[in-house]
Amino acid sequence: MSTAAGGRTADLSVQVGPIALKNPVIAASGTFGYGIEFEDVLHLDKLGGLVVKGLSKEPMIGNPPPRLYETAAGMLNAIGLQNIGARAFLEEKLPGLRKLKDVVVFANVFGYTREDYERTIQILEEGEGIAAYELNVSCPNTTHGGIQFGSDPRSLDEVVVKARKATQRPLIVKLSPNVTSIAQMARVAQEAGADAISLVNTFLAMAIDPETRKPRIANVTAGLSGPAIKPIALRMVYDAAKAVKIPVIGMGGISTASDIVEFLLAGASAVEVGTASYWDPRATEKLVEELSRWCVEHRVERVTDLIGGLQME
Repeated sequence: MSTAAGGRTADLSVQVGPIALKNPVIAASGTFGYGIEFEDVLHLDKLGGLVVKGLSKEPMIGNPPPRLYETAAGMLNAIGLQNIGARAFLEEKLPGLRKLKDVVVFANVFGYTREDYERTIQILEEGEGIAAYELNVSCPNTTHGGIQFGSDPRSLDEVVVKARKATQRPLIVKLSPNVTSIAQMARVAQEAGADAISLVNTFLAMAIDPETRKPRIANVTAGLSGPAIKPIALRMVYDAAKAVKIPVIGMGGISTASDIVEFLLAGASAVEVGTASYWDPRATEKLVEELSRWCVEHRVERVTDLIGGLQME
């Protein structure tokens, strides 16, 4: 239960498949480091959970700068999935996270072949304190001509099946929005063994400096996130939630409690907050407090009552 003004309370607890969360606010992968870095910035135990930055079987240095660029109501990023590698995460970061009380940790996993995903998960299986894996399928499949796993139904099926066989831990598939039918991809993930899906990842975009006539990002294209994408992300979450029976975690431009409520009404069981942490490192914790106040003010006793509650008439 979360207490708001006047002593009244709202039950913010939610369930994402087999995972119980004290509230639906999760810090998104790639925007929250490995979580432990925020220990002195906010109260990590106030969050529903956190997703560590994407982990690969070997360390990666990422793309050359410039890698970030602020756009109208959004942000472009082409970090390139820079990370210390799964083994170093187990040795250097996970022990510190385990010391924190009541913090649900999700490990985001990526690769460029099905075997990459499998091997990364096998390494992470040795670590205690990981609640679930979130598969980032917005990576080019190097064995199939570079097409993204998340944009080809067959590739998506194959990588989820491979990951499912590698672990008994819950599996969340983070879907790419750069597809023709998000509902189809959601169903593929479900049928391949996903316990939940999260969406959306960033939209492929770019920006050009008219003075120099050069790309704003060294990689030329980048992922667009932030409030600019929220209406499209919300529609995709709505479409996906109608298409599957497994839980949906929604994300895309969330910066207010009302944004969270919209995603819940569209069918999400929880949300991830990403870009907002760039302009306010305490954004996630503040959103938990704001959501509690919103529920009390609107006489919503249990936040789960909002899930899928969109009224068409």
